[in-house]
Amino acid sequence: MTALLPQGFRDRLPPHADHAARLEARMLEAARLHGYERTDPPLAEFAEGLGTRLKAGGLRDAVRFVDPVSQATLAIRPDLTAQIARIAATRMGHHPRPVRLSYAGSVLRLRAPELDPAREQRQIGCELIGLDSVAAAREVVGVAVDALAAAGVAGLSIDFTLPDLVDTLAAGPLPVADVALLRDRLDAKDAGAVADLAPAYLPLIEAAGPFEPALARLRSFDAHGVLGSRLDGLAAIAASLEGRASLTLDPTERHGFEFQSWLGFSLFAAGAAREIGRGGTYTIVHEDLGNGGAEEAATGVSLYADRLPVAPEPDARRRLFLPLGTPASEGAACRAAGWVTVAALEAGDTPEAQLCSHVWRDGAAELVT
Repeated sequence: MTALLPQGFRDRLPPHADHAARLEARMLEAARLHGYERTDPPLAEFAEGLGTRLKAGGLRDAVRFVDPVSQATLAIRPDLTAQIARIAATRMGHHPRPVRLSYAGSVLRLRAPELDPAREQRQIGCELIGLDSVAAAREVVGVAVDALAAAGVAGLSIDFTLPDLVDTLAAGPLPVADVALLRDRLDAKDAGAVADLAPAYLPLIEAAGPFEPALARLRSFDAHGVLGSRLDGLAAIAASLEGRASLTLDPTERHGFEFQSWLGFSLFAAGAAREIGRGGTYTIVHEDLGNGGAEEAATGVSLYADRLPVAPEPDARRRLFLPLGTPASEGAACRAAGWVTVAALEAGDTPEAQLCSHVWRDGAAELVT
């Protein structure tokens, strides 16, 4: 029983753990080349502050405990984005805007849904804080695509949504009595319920699918022109991707985008059962700065490393066995040439026992047969 782990947890063994670390490094390097600097927040914070930044209901997914030092309630982060928002607002509040930050770390959820039973996950992402524009959103989407390409992800597709679409229309040309219920029924594609609540919104259900025709249907629906800037922004973001991903549009998708503003997007890949990333535009409330809860715009993306459908490279265990007595200088030269070396530590050690693909003999690497 001592070898068992709690439900939702797992060990990462070689060569998969090494492979995951390499993918993470490649994605972070892709972000760094766009100017996103690495941050590394702590695993736990004061629950009250973290809950504020996670917004309504955010701590429902957080594991909480009493800190024996401060006697305050702490929470283990269920999401890293809220911590990046805190860093940008406080420790880097003096930094010129926009500030570009990247991150990678483990997150822990109190409970996991049936379709995604892992409670501990690796989250990698980028946040551009202090600017709300099409250019900012275009950059973040592009960085996500570059990062996934660097990791070797193939068959990438992006599904765009407009999270505040119904609110915008309801506050303008198409008022409705129960906005929350309408959002929910549109998200579920329940045409019957939408027809009963607000039949004018029925065309939104059909305005979903491959990007170009869906965008055209949405433009036709927008007779009052209130969505013009959003739709133009979507078109500009899509054009910037230059065929690097297949694109779809589901303008009323809300699941997972409850706190995004005008733009949301999900990333999918061939061979992945679920989305491998999610992002969009949102606002950060700086309640702890004594400024009356002023808001700051941000755009970000989170990538779920454990879901990436990228198998370890065939040479993941291309290891060179150094027989007992091999001079240290020869081993150093092999490592400088790019080999992973495994030195024999006792007589009788073999390449097979050390899972080595090659052995060092007479000054050369030979394939183990």
